Amino acid sequence: MSSATPAPTPRVRRLPLTGVLSLGRPSDIWFKPALSAVASVAPPNLTLLALGRLDLAMYTMAGSLCALYAHNKPYAARARALLRVVLGMIAGLAVALVTASLTTNAVVLVTVGAALAAVQKGLCDATRIGPPGNVVLTFISSASLFAPQTLGQVPGHLALAAAAGAWAWLVGMAPALARPSGPERRATAQALNATATYAAAHGTGDGDARARAAAAAAVHAAWQSLLATGTRTPPRRALERLLVRAEVALAAPADADPERLRTWARELRGRGPVPQTDVPEGAVDELLGVDAELAAPVSPLWTRLGPPAPLVLRTALGCALAGYVSLALGVGRPYWALVTAASLYQANITLTWGRGVQRVVGNLAGVLVFAVVAPLAHAHPAALVLCCLAFNFGAEALIGRNYWLGSVCVTPMALLITEFARTQQPGELIAERVVDTLVGALVGLVAAAVVTNRRATDRIEEALSAVERARERAARRLAEQAPARGSLDSAHRALAAALVELRATVDAASGEWWQRALPQERVVLAEQSGHRTLAATVRRRESHSWPTGDRRTGGKTEGVRG
Repeated sequence: MSSATPAPTPRVRRLPLTGVLSLGRPSDIWFKPALSAVASVAPPNLTLLALGRLDLAMYTMAGSLCALYAHNKPYAARARALLRVVLGMIAGLAVALVTASLTTNAVVLVTVGAALAAVQKGLCDATRIGPPGNVVLTFISSASLFAPQTLGQVPGHLALAAAAGAWAWLVGMAPALARPSGPERRATAQALNATATYAAAHGTGDGDARARAAAAAAVHAAWQSLLATGTRTPPRRALERLLVRAEVALAAPADADPERLRTWARELRGRGPVPQTDVPEGAVDELLGVDAELAAPVSPLWTRLGPPAPLVLRTALGCALAGYVSLALGVGRPYWALVTAASLYQANITLTWGRGVQRVVGNLAGVLVFAVVAPLAHAHPAALVLCCLAFNFGAEALIGRNYWLGSVCVTPMALLITEFARTQQPGELIAERVVDTLVGALVGLVAAAVVTNRRATDRIEEALSAVERARERAARRLAEQAPARGSLDSAHRALAAALVELRATVDAASGEWWQRALPQERVVLAEQSGHRTLAATVRRRESHSWPTGDRRTGGKTEGVRG
């Protein structure tokens, strides 16, 4: 290994504006969370409308919004994840409502709201629950802190949230009846497309390493999706064989057929059977160490709370200060500033800055939309409910393209929700929302700069050590004349996971301030040697997958060089 001194890393990086507001491609399933949100929110709200009790809609919304989560998870894992989200939502709501019933001291309420936001941030990051993360939980708990309440009303309000949460769980699980393997098919299709992109771009120079990292991450995510399904059904075994082909293409991109990979991906997105590959059935069963991985113990939650600790501290400080500043300015709803701050915190300060710009732009555009829609929403309670449903759909449909675009719908929806209890002056709501948005964004960014994440570089060292251990394990399996069943493939996926984690850790640390020099050269060498070892495991697997004279790949993979 070279002993060259690493290039100095700037302690304060420039915060970019280019590309922050650019629109990306919509998600493949953008309509599913959007429709789930409407299907989950509409029945409770329309029922309350018929009963003349729209003032209770905030509590049913707490449960209904749980349907926004876990759309990328297989249904077995989704059932567990949605249950945890519902329980977490009710727990946060319970703390907020009990606190609101015991005190009206705004400073205490803001402090409790900031503490709840920090806990929600930590748990969502540690469990990797996925979008929309902690923001929805924090919005509900923070708003509930400022809802007038008596202790005797709390059980009834929690029961409403629980009932709506149960309905949201059913809505989230309903697609399993029509397409039980849909999420894992999509994950496999994404892995095939990412691998095809890498294979097509291989050797062109620009972006080659990043395309390889993206393909490796997509393949790893697809394996995680398949492992989360539990039972190895025939369709799942067919998906495993497709991922084996993706790994072969990742190891030998020059010999891969990108169009064939894309064809398989297109077929997976349809409703037909899983496409069959030329990997023999017995070879996959012999080589995949899936059963061993399913039996491996999951690391306890408390060990996963360490990495997000700086973000948790940023959330606690930023939310508390944003709420206090809002109170000092005399704003009537300081929880809006608190929620704005909570929504900012991403993996590093550079991404946090980008999210802050997106939040401000989206909210300012959103209040203009509210000003236009408010007269219509005030015409009748039914119009208010329908407008909220429309914005709910729009938010989920658009937020995948860019956060600011989704915020254009989230902002008027949040303003309309405050009017479920009573009609309010639009001008007052707009002014308070603008002030709280600016306060929350500015104070939140200051907190992100003040609370440094100096351990980010240490985590690179830990990730490098993990890659080296995984690479050595894979090398030992390669050196064995006859590795134990599944051990080589299990070592392959462990190394792939370690490389994906290393790249994510480096990307996160690269966007932080106040870091010592990053070990860029060691990272490059670790990634290169790791991917060479991955390619060697694939070649070894391929050499045992087909009988002599029946190499369906035409012998191309055999010629791959690390």
